[in-house]
Amino acid sequence: MEEVDYCSDPEKVFLVPGVHEALRRLKTAGFKNIVITNQSGIGRGYMTGQQYRAVEAEVLRQIGPELLDATYFCPDAPGQPSSRRKPQIGMVLEAVNEHDLDLTRSYFVGDKTSDIECGRNAGIRTILVQTGHAETSDTVSPDFVAKDVVAAVDIILKSVDV
Repeated sequence: MEEVDYCSDPEKVFLVPGVHEALRRLKTAGFKNIVITNQSGIGRGYMTGQQYRAVEAEVLRQIGPELLDATYFCPDAPGQPSSRRKPQIGMVLEAVNEHDLDLTRSYFVGDKTSDIECGRNAGIRTILVQTGHAETSDTVSPDFVAKDVVAAVDIILKSVDV
């Protein structure tokens, strides 16, 4: 979705243009689409878990439930000990166990350094999209950089034998 800091209102959910078709292309190619997201606004007291779930439901409604296989979120605030908060790989391991994922054929797409670090920590190829925060770091470099999710899907589909 388009960047909204600590989004707690479903009415502020707007999909990035082209994301629906991009996710459909991945599903058609045999990929599972899984969201792994830090939601520290819950741990910081900016929103409730119920508000986050309402936003999540609106994202799912707009994307289409058939295009997302799962969503994992971590409510922990930064500085709290957590094996799930990205860049830790706890949520990735949950997804692997619950969805029989092959990380050697997987991609971790995100717009933050913590996304790239998480993918690297899990041994997954990474794509930094330049929407949202699009942070860069001298210590972490993604395997690929893409303008947006649509371009990231183009990279994925060109990089694999599907």
